[in-house]
Amino acid sequence: MWKEMKKTYNIAVYKDEDGTFIAECIDLPGCVSDGKTRKACLENIKEAIEAYNESLAKHGELKNPERKELVRLTV
Repeated sequence: MWKEMKKTYNIAVYKDEDGTFIAECIDLPGCVSDGKTRKACLENIKEAIEAYNESLAKHGELKNPERKELVRLTV
């Protein structure tokens, strides 16, 4: 199994209309997971991030994630 030094990722967590928790890794486009509870959702996104990074390594596309700024804006 491919392993690299641990990194910190930005994760957006929210509930969908059915009450399912959704987690999106802001730093890895398209890396999304879900779960019935917040805890399960966060465990699932960890697995999704590991799989995402393994796929990048397998295809020779290993790179550092782009850091994006999260801004909370009231309109």
